[in-house]
Amino acid sequence: MTKLNLKIAHQVPGRVRMKIPAGKGNPELLRQISEAFGAIPGIEEITVNPTTGSIVLHYDTDRHDEFHGSFQHHYLAHGSASAPSTEIDEFARRVEDEAEFLARHSQSARAVVDFVKKVDREIRLATDNTIDLKIVIAVGLIGLTVMQVGATAATPVWVTLAIFTLNHFLEMHPQGGASAEPHLAAVRVVG
Repeated sequence: MTKLNLKIAHQVPGRVRMKIPAGKGNPELLRQISEAFGAIPGIEEITVNPTTGSIVLHYDTDRHDEFHGSFQHHYLAHGSASAPSTEIDEFARRVEDEAEFLARHSQSARAVVDFVKKVDREIRLATDNTIDLKIVIAVGLIGLTVMQVGATAATPVWVTLAIFTLNHFLEMHPQGGASAEPHLAAVRVVG
C-alpha cells in the first residue's frame, strides 16, 4: 500500500479517529487501511465511514502502551510524515508556548528561552537528533533520584529496576511466538 495522507482527527484513551481524504467515497481503500491497522494489538473494533473518509480505532485502554507502540509504527508506515503527538508531546508544546509568551514580555525570560533553545539545538546536533534536552533532563532526574534513594533503600535500586524492566519486557513480549496468527479486529462500516 502506498503512503496516504492520514491525519489524526481526534484521540482519547480507547479511541483514535483518522481522516483519510482519499477515502471519501472509497470503501475499498478504507477496507485496506482497516485491515492494515486491524493487526495492531489491543484493537477491539474498527469503524469505517466512506461518506466522511474516516476510520475509528477502538482499543483496550488496558493495552494502551502496547497499542500506541504498534500504532505509531503503522501510522508512519502508511501515511504520516510524523508520529501522532502524545500527552507528553502536548505538555511539552504547552510549556514551550508559555515560555515564548513570557519571553515576548521580558528580556530576562527571552535570554533564558534562547539559552535553553541553544542548548537543545546543540544536543540534537551532537547526537544526530537522537537525543534532545527533554531526554537529558529526564535521565538526569532519574539519575539523581537513583542516587538519593539508592543510598537509603533496603533493596538495592538496581535490583528493583531490573525486576521492573524484566516485568515490562515480559508483558510486551507475550508467549506465543511469531508464528501465531495475528488477531484482527472486527470492522464495521457505517454511512
